[in-house]
Amino acid sequence: MQSATATVATLVKAIAPLDALEQRHIDRTLTWLATTDDIYRRIKPATPSPHLVAYVILVDPDQRGVYLGLHRNSGLHLPMGGHVEPGEHPLTAARREAAEELGIDAEFTVIGDQPLMVTVTTTVGRYPHEDVSVWYVARGDRSREYALDPAEFARGRWWDIDPYGIPESDPHLGRFLTKLHTTLPDRAAE
Repeated sequence: MQSATATVATLVKAIAPLDALEQRHIDRTLTWLATTDDIYRRIKPATPSPHLVAYVILVDPDQRGVYLGLHRNSGLHLPMGGHVEPGEHPLTAARREAAEELGIDAEFTVIGDQPLMVTVTTTVGRYPHEDVSVWYVARGDRSREYALDPAEFARGRWWDIDPYGIPESDPHLGRFLTKLHTTLPDRAAE
């Protein structure tokens, strides 16, 4: 196993699963990482499949909001993120995607700089393939708007952290919001 692949495996091993599905995704990801170093997208749109993706989800922990963009290719309301480049650390990819798609220097101060979740998802669109996604949480501010990359997103907006009140999105967003809610400090205790 190459060192970049081993780094990803270490990140995934450190994730505490929300539920049995996430445990299956962790196990499947670790098995995949143990069998190949070909984990980065090399050829657009989908080679190899699966390949590694880093989501960077803007969260306002005080106002309990999450920022999603209406993604042009998929038609879904998605967090910002993208493919991890060959040899790139997933956190570096999350920082890069935040700069490219949001125009910000991401601050990973809500829960820290480790991914909160890992998912394995078959994408929608003209070239369906499998993404192995690590989900990072960056601090956002619900009182401001973000200038999304117009090539990627039609528009963006804030949503409440409510797994039942979300738009059409990544199939695991509701579970992510549930996990995020249990991770954030209780506002009543503040």
